[in-house]
Amino acid sequence: MVFSDLFFLFVFIPALIVCYRIAAWFDRLASGSSGSKKLIFRNAVLVIFSLVFYAWGEPVYVFLMIGCVIMNYFLGLWVDFCRRRSFRRLALTVGILLNVATLGVFKYAGFVCAELARFGIDLPVPQLTLPIGISFYIFQSISYLVDVYRLHAAAQRSFAGLLLYISMFPQLVAGPIVRYSTVAREIYDRHVTSSDIADGVFRFLIGLGKKVIIANQMSEIADTFLTDNLATLSTLGAWVGLLAFTLQIYFDFSGYSDMAIGMGRCMGFHFPENFDHPYTCRSITDFWRRWHMSLGTFFRDYIYIPLGGNRSHQIFNIIVVWALTGLWHGASWNFVLWGMYFGVILIVEKAIMRFTGHQPGHIIAMLLVIVGWGIFYYDDLGHMEQFFRAFFGYGSQLYDFTAESAIFDKFWLWILAIVLCLPVRRWISEAHIKLWGGNPSHAGVRVIETSCRVIVAVAILVTSVCLLVGATNNAFLYTRF
Repeated sequence: MVFSDLFFLFVFIPALIVCYRIAAWFDRLASGSSGSKKLIFRNAVLVIFSLVFYAWGEPVYVFLMIGCVIMNYFLGLWVDFCRRRSFRRLALTVGILLNVATLGVFKYAGFVCAELARFGIDLPVPQLTLPIGISFYIFQSISYLVDVYRLHAAAQRSFAGLLLYISMFPQLVAGPIVRYSTVAREIYDRHVTSSDIADGVFRFLIGLGKKVIIANQMSEIADTFLTDNLATLSTLGAWVGLLAFTLQIYFDFSGYSDMAIGMGRCMGFHFPENFDHPYTCRSITDFWRRWHMSLGTFFRDYIYIPLGGNRSHQIFNIIVVWALTGLWHGASWNFVLWGMYFGVILIVEKAIMRFTGHQPGHIIAMLLVIVGWGIFYYDDLGHMEQFFRAFFGYGSQLYDFTAESAIFDKFWLWILAIVLCLPVRRWISEAHIKLWGGNPSHAGVRVIETSCRVIVAVAILVTSVCLLVGATNNAFLYTRF
């Protein structure tokens, strides 16, 4: 089940709303006249729906996720119980190794065995399906243990509370990676206002529009040029296909993050922002500060800085982090190559900026990012070579009418996608404040603002539903990582 599925929109979400409201009534009864705010029943409903959501696509691996929660529940108590720093470090090390081993078995064992077979080391290759979202919930489990170790949050004494944190369906299968310390308090103490619900619903619909109206349409263009007939691919076709994929992956993943953040907001959770208009970057460093920010800060705080960060062995630290970043995305050499590609670029960029004081600039940064997405797309290195030969002008032809048609037949889609890569909402907000003389809280202004948001929201919903009826390409890219 995915957020942009009609069943999710018109069956799962309405059922959740009804059950959650009934649970809220039971919570108020349980609170009685004590004045304390209980969330026991609402949390139970959220856990049940989260498990149903995950089991819908992974009926067997839901038990693996629950097993990981059980393991990390006791590991967290162990870390919290130890008073001597050396014992706490031992408990944390064991916890990290167990989580990484779980991820390694299901995500990398087949890849490692297949590569060893090339060197004559024959090992049985495990035929394991990659559990959806395992990279995300394993990283959240590690976040929990590290936050407890660093005393950023207390160990969760309630198993149900930890199960809710790790299994929460809005961010379970494709992020953002929510650190335990970010939502620890909100598990049993959160408040939802009408403004939260309005903002959350609007954010969800913005994300739905990004996914259905833009990403799905761009994926059709990208697949036309990047999937088949690479031997006859023209240079123009290669550029059109890769530019379409560049837009597809941004609107697909940022759309998912918007929907997750919006749903979390409706239930009182404040998930971290995951994208900040990355295609407006002035350098590759700037790009990675804006793209998949929850993953970037995870590697920065839990690997890069502990290794020494900028203080010592910086080049080594960057290489390690980017090799791991590539591997995190998948068990394939193209992901390793993709990670190392950006690692080397960042090293060179930092050296240039240190000596010249100048950033590469937007055009150079975006060209490097676009080439990177070409590496990311192809898990077959032979296909990757064919593609880049065409991309750099060494293919069978430079121009073809199919590529031209993909541009002009979808001209307004390209314009819409490019414009929405810019910080349009921020510009509208700034213009809104200037227009109304710094008093946007005036009743008349609120009516106009609310009316505009309702019109936009309804337009997105109606358009998205129309496009989803009969759609054959609706999967989220990042659910496979």
